[in-house]
Amino acid sequence: MKSLKILSLAALTGIVFSSCNKKFEEYNINQNRPAQVPPSMVIGGVLANMNVDKPWSNVMRWNQFDCCNYNYYGDQRYDWGGADLNSFFSLTNVQQMEAEAARLGGKAVNPYNALGKFIRAYFYYRMTSLVGDLPIDDALKGTAVVTPKYATQKEVFVHILQWLDDANTQLAELINNPDKSNTAEGQVLKGDIYYGNDLSKWRRAVNSFKLRVLIALSKKATDTDLNVAASIKALLSDPAKYPLIEGMDQNLQFIYNNINKYPSNPDNLGNDATRYNMSATYLNTLVTLNDPRAYITAEPATLQLTKNKKSPADITAYVGAPSGQSLEDMSSLMSNVDTAAYSVRSRARYYSSYAAEPGVLVGYPEVCFNIAEAINRGWAEGNAEDWYKNGIRASLGFYGIPMKGEVVKSYGGKSYTIPFDFEGVYYQQASIKYQGNNAQGLTQILQQKYLAFFENSGWEAYFNWRRTGVPTFSTGAGTGNSGILPKRWKYPDSERTSNTVNWAASLQSQFGSGTDDINAAMWLVK
Repeated sequence: MKSLKILSLAALTGIVFSSCNKKFEEYNINQNRPAQVPPSMVIGGVLANMNVDKPWSNVMRWNQFDCCNYNYYGDQRYDWGGADLNSFFSLTNVQQMEAEAARLGGKAVNPYNALGKFIRAYFYYRMTSLVGDLPIDDALKGTAVVTPKYATQKEVFVHILQWLDDANTQLAELINNPDKSNTAEGQVLKGDIYYGNDLSKWRRAVNSFKLRVLIALSKKATDTDLNVAASIKALLSDPAKYPLIEGMDQNLQFIYNNINKYPSNPDNLGNDATRYNMSATYLNTLVTLNDPRAYITAEPATLQLTKNKKSPADITAYVGAPSGQSLEDMSSLMSNVDTAAYSVRSRARYYSSYAAEPGVLVGYPEVCFNIAEAINRGWAEGNAEDWYKNGIRASLGFYGIPMKGEVVKSYGGKSYTIPFDFEGVYYQQASIKYQGNNAQGLTQILQQKYLAFFENSGWEAYFNWRRTGVPTFSTGAGTGNSGILPKRWKYPDSERTSNTVNWAASLQSQFGSGTDDINAAMWLVK
């Protein structure tokens, strides 16, 4: 949260052995590092840093999508310590980007400022959802303010929503009233790794993210300062003012390739392929629903093939491990690759190339399910079932599953075909067919949203579980923390040691004690 300046020992040594006539400040300048760069060079790094919670990371295990069965590589424990709040350093780069845009001819409203507001909202949402209260006003002033005060989590969310509104307004102005005569470096967006400098798509992402934030505030629906229901209704009732992502081609997503490699790829096949297996929370839910995504994302458990003589086309051959199972037991059950009790991730999909699938940050299926949830809760007009079905279709389409046809499963050098009919068979199951704008219907929406979050969208699967209890997460010896799933991370140790007074005051204000407790409920989920 503080700006650090590092003095090079070599530079200091140079002062001693060279001319004494030069001032100290002259030696403190790194001549090999540019003091000024165009904003297009800064934004690329900032945008890349948004893809912080990658597929098959620890975060995805805490989302209970997959498990590690080999203790050298990790585990499923939730014994959380200090949170990673390195996004504050990315936010200092946002400030620099905005300053460079202004220096190079950017007007008060320019694309770098507009996107800077969205990026602030994106990073602050992630960080406050992990820990609670955060510094805002004095957080990025470096050595000028080394002990910033904390804003309450409610104040942080008010800022987030305002940044998103401002970003939408500014992007609308840039799109609808462009100043074509101003081609200055600071006024023309370049270096956008997500949308190829398309401001219209960015505007859709901004509003879709705002919908995520508002849905995350569902427990604060009665707060008159936030007006969650009214804000959602306004957002969804005026698509001209608040355009949303309307298809998979508009997803905010990171595209992997041979340079920026997907986390699972041919390079780590030998290490990873059998040392990680699928989680029951995810995979067993698919099996229960007769959902073809099981065939695409996982392999059959070899025990089911050898002992029970099942075919890779038999969905009951796909078995996930409870995340709460002890690591010793899970490891033992996976020790023999020929009789492994649990399914591993699909090698055909996730290890055959360096670009298995995009890393979605904000996607169309989530938008559909969020709209469905808003209608289910009575916060918006519309047909919740239509949006619920749209979300399922979009997620199935992400994996190339046809709405009516055959799903092809490749395994062991053979191909197996499984017939699939979304409307006539899959959707007619009582567990899938929407039960109405009631608690059962809401659970269905949330369950399908969880399945669509598989290995994407960062912490959202966990955040939604924490908010709603859907789906039921596994607990036990394997998840640690005395069998309790924590509600938050602690603040970094640096805050406890260097910002003690404000850190302690924030803990007292949030939790009624000075204990930085991972099991304490933050304002957002009370």
